[in-house]
Amino acid sequence: MIYICIPVHNEGGAIGLLLWKIRKVMAELVRDYEILVHDDASTDDTPKTLRRYRKVMPIEVVRVSRRVGYARATEKLLHTVVARASYPKRDVAITLQGDFTDDPSHMTTLVKTIEGGADIVAGCVPRGRVHQPTATRPQPRPVWWARALAPLALGPLYRRSPVSDPLCGFRAYRVIVLKKVMREGVGPLLSTEGWTANVELLGLLAPHSRRIEEVSLVPRYDHQVRPTRVRVFSVLRQLLRVRRRPWFARALG
Repeated sequence: MIYICIPVHNEGGAIGLLLWKIRKVMAELVRDYEILVHDDASTDDTPKTLRRYRKVMPIEVVRVSRRVGYARATEKLLHTVVARASYPKRDVAITLQGDFTDDPSHMTTLVKTIEGGADIVAGCVPRGRVHQPTATRPQPRPVWWARALAPLALGPLYRRSPVSDPLCGFRAYRVIVLKKVMREGVGPLLSTEGWTANVELLGLLAPHSRRIEEVSLVPRYDHQVRPTRVRVFSVLRQLLRVRRRPWFARALG
């Protein structure tokens, strides 16, 4: 089973198109799948769109009335996957954004790489892409600056990371790896937010993974219908915060 995990907040302009593209990709891939959506207190027409697509796709929606943020929403979705996966050594969890900047067509490569023996497959934006337009629209300036400055904020941890782009959250995980980490942990796994939560999650899972691979991808900012929520100084502050943690340095070391 493939569990596709999507945290969303006010993505009414994109979530319908994203789900439709996922349906097309999964029909071609021919795998059993379920879409798990965490509706993080959306105030636009996101809930209405999700209700409509639930009639034609295997979607389960968890909606909260108070916003918890990307990290908490992602963690809840992954806990849900671990709780319901019948075959954790074979089942796969995929995480992607709800704004359609993560192109679902890459899921085929993610899944097949897991089936080829990887425990984690990370989507990675090549470093050169930081300075180039992506698809038909250039990266938003906050995204450009955050990606350009992240290696400086993480310092040696960035260079020792098992993948070239630890910030990207478009990934596939073998469920057994998630299960091992959740069995050990007490309380929330993630204490940071946004891109830094992706770095933190990689640090938690890497020691339990025998094989980590990466897949090059190009974010589709031409699909994004709302302004980016990336805030450069917030990203840098949180990266500096996680960099100081001894356990994290050991995990990525």
